[in-house]
Amino acid sequence: MGGHALLILLSVASLSLLPGAMPLQPSQAWSLFKLRQLLGDPPVLGTWRNYTDFCYGGDYKTASAFVECYEDSVTQLHIMGEPGARPLPTTFSIDAFFTTLSRLPDLKVLTLTNLGLWGPLPGGKISRLQKLEIVNVSSNYLYGELPRGLSQLGSLQTLVADHNMLGGKLPGWLKDMPLLAVLSLRNNTLQGTLPESLKDMPSLRSLVLASNNLSGNLPELSNLQVIDMANNALGPKFPRLGRKVASVVLAGNKFSDGLPADMLASCYLLERLDVSGNRFVGPFPAALLSLPSMEYLSIAGNRFTGRLSGNASCGENLRFVDLSSNLLTGSLPGCLLAAPGKTVLFSANCLSTGDDSQSQHPSPFCRNQALAVGIVPEQGREKSGAKAGVVAGIVLVGALVVSAAVVFVVRKARLPKARPARRLVEHASSAYPSNLLADARYISQTVKLGALGIPAYRSFSLVELEAATDNFQVSSLMGQDAHGQMYRGRLSNGTPVTIRSLKVNKSQSFTRHIEMISKLRHRHLVSALGHCFQYNLDESTVTHLYLVFEYVHNGNLRGRISRKFFFSSQSHSPPLLPS
Repeated sequence: MGGHALLILLSVASLSLLPGAMPLQPSQAWSLFKLRQLLGDPPVLGTWRNYTDFCYGGDYKTASAFVECYEDSVTQLHIMGEPGARPLPTTFSIDAFFTTLSRLPDLKVLTLTNLGLWGPLPGGKISRLQKLEIVNVSSNYLYGELPRGLSQLGSLQTLVADHNMLGGKLPGWLKDMPLLAVLSLRNNTLQGTLPESLKDMPSLRSLVLASNNLSGNLPELSNLQVIDMANNALGPKFPRLGRKVASVVLAGNKFSDGLPADMLASCYLLERLDVSGNRFVGPFPAALLSLPSMEYLSIAGNRFTGRLSGNASCGENLRFVDLSSNLLTGSLPGCLLAAPGKTVLFSANCLSTGDDSQSQHPSPFCRNQALAVGIVPEQGREKSGAKAGVVAGIVLVGALVVSAAVVFVVRKARLPKARPARRLVEHASSAYPSNLLADARYISQTVKLGALGIPAYRSFSLVELEAATDNFQVSSLMGQDAHGQMYRGRLSNGTPVTIRSLKVNKSQSFTRHIEMISKLRHRHLVSALGHCFQYNLDESTVTHLYLVFEYVHNGNLRGRISRKFFFSSQSHSPPLLPS
């Protein structure tokens, strides 16, 4: 009899372990059906029935919608709609939606993608889901800034909100999320600079902010293993990376100068490096090809220089290399040529490859372009100041400033003539167009007037001017006339400038103009800071002349020299009087 009773007891105990023995709490089941209603009963939830056992009934589950439970409570909710879902009707309320979600207090994993959700994320409602560890709300229509309520989710480890319309700056309070390891906000409308507090997030391992409107230099990213900042306006400094980094994608930004070869050479775990479509200059670190973990390397669309060697080695994992559109010379490494299963692109350089399928420029092209951005080969650096003016800059402000300059020259002509200034002498090179050399020789050393507190006159590269004006964006345009445009910009050292762009006829000569304007240096005149020539593709003809001036903040010349301006303004500066 006792044995029979024990058998009954064991049978009851085993029944308690069977699926369905602890059904989902009725309030949570109601919440799931309410969420379906708020989403407009989408087809992806068509298998949800009033009798559905969400926790232990597997017949309703699909790859796009399912629930996971622990005992009688929901811990995971996954709803993934069809790509390209339209926004939900105007009657949809994101506040009501997250209020309903908050009735699932044990929720740890939440996936809501391609559902047409729209509106700002309600931080107060989200903060109630204290156990959330993973959130994916990608491919919706969410907008506004990231809510501060997210910082109260102390267990959150992964936040993915790609392909939305989230804006504002990346908040500094992210550092208050101690366990956040993955942050992905690809293809939103974030703007401004990244907070320095990112370096104070020791748990952060993956940061994906590609395709936003971010700008400025990146903070230190030494803790990160995955970095994707493609298609922003970041730069010009290359970020500081840690040795454990595995993937770095910085394509389509405004990084310049050179790659930090020593730092990258120590990144033995680096598998992917993409810096294409930037403004990098300087030698290409060929050691990147031989990094042991490197699989994907792209430096296309920059101004990297250097002579490649056919004997250079490659890492055994290398599968894709794109060296296109740089200024590389020499021979392509043999390990790339005889590389079955590898994709190797190297067109638009000056390489000796014998491969007609990927066209190359003649060697003088790469030399000219390297000099144009201020990269001078070792054997030609002795007197290369004027050579750097292959794409150099001059000066103009407008009709008023030019008129004042002429008056100054006439007045100075009445004074005793000083000893003529010695002109710069440079080594001529067959790689330079002869008309450029003729013009450049007349840049006088009289421009060196640092003693007067006037910026020295120099040549500029086109790359510098593009960076100063955000690639000559319309927002930088101050005005235009039949001769060209006037832009406002800021040099890399922070100096505000005015840049005059002039179209050039083939018959025009700039010798006397450059000589005269470079000498017009006085504390009562807007100073000419330099000039820049832009050439056509074959480097034979000047197409544009850029004149770079100081930017005048406080009114125009007429106002500055009138006493009416002086007595009516709040400025304490005296009017400009003859000296």
